[in-house]
Amino acid sequence: MDKILIIGAAGQLGQCLKAVADQRGIALILPAEQDANILKPDLLAALFEKEQPTHVINCAAYTAVDKAEDELDLAQAINATGAGNLASACKQVGATLVHISTDFVFAGDAVKLLKEEDLAEPISVYGQTKLDGELAIAAVLKEFFILRTSWLYSEFANNFVKTMLKLGAERDELGIIADQVGSPTYAIDLANTIFDIILSGKTDYGTYHYSNEGVISWYDFAMAIFQISGTTVKVNPIPGSAYPTKAKRPPFSVMDKAKIKSTFGIAIPYWRQSLEKCIERLTN
Repeated sequence: MDKILIIGAAGQLGQCLKAVADQRGIALILPAEQDANILKPDLLAALFEKEQPTHVINCAAYTAVDKAEDELDLAQAINATGAGNLASACKQVGATLVHISTDFVFAGDAVKLLKEEDLAEPISVYGQTKLDGELAIAAVLKEFFILRTSWLYSEFANNFVKTMLKLGAERDELGIIADQVGSPTYAIDLANTIFDIILSGKTDYGTYHYSNEGVISWYDFAMAIFQISGTTVKVNPIPGSAYPTKAKRPPFSVMDKAKIKSTFGIAIPYWRQSLEKCIERLTN
């Protein structure tokens, strides 16, 4: 019997995992935040000793990409040291770790589908700390699945879709970046995939890429959000240089999902179909 423990259950993906688990009748262990602090190895060890999980899903992360440029130590502690602490706690009880990483581990300076074995060259503090977390896990543990994902959104927490719906209702005109290209990921789809991997019982451990199918810019994404939701707002495509940010973003970060599809037999939805589902749930 799988005993699945979630770290960071209060965040966007954590809430999606809870919603999907309720729907699919999957039991979860949801420890209180103070009992599951990934920066406190002793607390983690006590929690894992008590619960004896078979699988641990790590949704805890420092995700403020621009802020990370100024808060390197905190981002490093949560994304790298914390991930290593979790790996050690999993090793202690023989649990499999499912860890969420990001397309930001890549520079994204070439127009090609990014494979798991491609060279990771982060161009931001956030991307570097997430890569350091992957390496920290692999140095301690053999039984892990690292899932790199991109442009995560859902009806929970703050994300691009909810921000666009809010701004579209408040403003007549918006400028959205058109020269950063990637694949949106509906966090409900990612949550379903995580459970599919765990319930498959397969032990093909390692790093996998997962996002929804398709390739778009942030401008295309915003346009689709407004079309589907029936929001009337003028949207202007702008270059990233017109909206400078502290952290650099990969210009092209579309990931190849062939490995996760062939290993686990997973069918991945097209981005627009998933966006329609999310907006329908948000507006209802």
